[in-house]
Amino acid sequence: MSSVVVIVCVGLLAVAALILLARATIGPTVLDRAIAFDVLVAVTVIAVALQGAVRRSTDTLVILVVLTLLGFIGSVAIARFIDPTQVARQAAGDDEGEDADDGMRGELH
Repeated sequence: MSSVVVIVCVGLLAVAALILLARATIGPTVLDRAIAFDVLVAVTVIAVALQGAVRRSTDTLVILVVLTLLGFIGSVAIARFIDPTQVARQAAGDDEGEDADDGMRGELH
């Protein structure tokens, strides 16, 4: 692989990771943070795959599978505890003075 292509790819991945970290920090809703986390895991998977391609090794396949499963399970776990009524209220724009992070349920249903 051309070293210029690898450097450009690493630079773009680094910029994407920084933007995603900013999105996860700023929020403002739980869904924004969940999507940022999910895409950050995808960027990490791409970075590990790029590293495996540059080194021409298949040792990274196990790491790729584990990271992919981590991202999927994390997304499902977050989606399980999102309150749909809170999301609908936030989409409609009438938060009624509630905190944006109250989209998580306190008890299991």
